[in-house]
Amino acid sequence: MPKQRRNDDWGFPRWRDYGAERAATTVRLCDRDGCTNVGDRPAPKAPNSPERWMFCQEHAAKYNAGWDYFRGLTPEEAATRAASEDRQRNYRRASHWEWGGEGDGSRSRAELDALRVLGLDADASADAVKAAWRTAAKASHPDVAGTSPEVAERFRAVQAAWAVLQAADAARAQAAERDAR
Repeated sequence: MPKQRRNDDWGFPRWRDYGAERAATTVRLCDRDGCTNVGDRPAPKAPNSPERWMFCQEHAAKYNAGWDYFRGLTPEEAATRAASEDRQRNYRRASHWEWGGEGDGSRSRAELDALRVLGLDADASADAVKAAWRTAAKASHPDVAGTSPEVAERFRAVQAAWAVLQAADAARAQAAERDAR
């Protein structure tokens, strides 16, 4: 009978020594010549072919950027193929997205309302917002446009829109700074 030895391994990996009893794993390298990164992104070698290249993320992005799915087709044939593939999809856009209105989801409803007050689209840049605010503020300022109640209301709306957009930009910058840490 063999001599009993003390064993600290109770089946829990954290009690084992690091690297103990582990075999080397094989890693597939990127198929791009000279690349030593891990090739874990499959890419087709040809249309409708089961053979695949295995690229790293960088080379897969470059390969896919040059891929033309409709190569060799006339514009009419390409449109026909795209339409048939659209019909094959058995899902549709969720109906709860419809109530959201315009925008891509990067701006809140208050920001979209503020942009509408300034006469801008939902995807307006920060420079466009500042220029529109300055123009609207100058045009509706009491020293320029007079002291009628309509002009005063317009000036208050422009200033409130600017405050909303500035607060949103500050919150976005603060979140980006927090995420960067």
